[in-house]
Amino acid sequence: MLDSNYNIDNSGYMESEEAILALGALAQSTRLEAFRLLAANEPEGLAAGAIAEALAVPQNTMSSHLAILARAGLINAQRRSRSIVYRADLKRFQEVTLFLIKDCCGGRPELCAPLIADLQPCCSPKESADV
Repeated sequence: MLDSNYNIDNSGYMESEEAILALGALAQSTRLEAFRLLAANEPEGLAAGAIAEALAVPQNTMSSHLAILARAGLINAQRRSRSIVYRADLKRFQEVTLFLIKDCCGGRPELCAPLIADLQPCCSPKESADV
């Protein structure tokens, strides 16, 4: 498995090519919905078959979509018994989001204040059953 920092250059910022790969992976409706579904099911994740069923997509087609999201670093897979369980990599998604807004205000943080304010009411993360 790749190190989770593979997408960060020495300065600590995501490289454009990595952001393009991630955004390209999300630029398709089934993959976007799969990522959103996985993010909503953090930290438990979902089996590939459950994702395909929830999105009404054939399993072989869903496997291709999940592979693209995994190559972009947006999801991770883990074998559990006979199933492969996928989880959203929210840290990676955060890196992509920060890459997009890093310089959005051109040194004027008041321009990004409405965006930051809209992000604040986000729901609290689900607690793991292990907690």
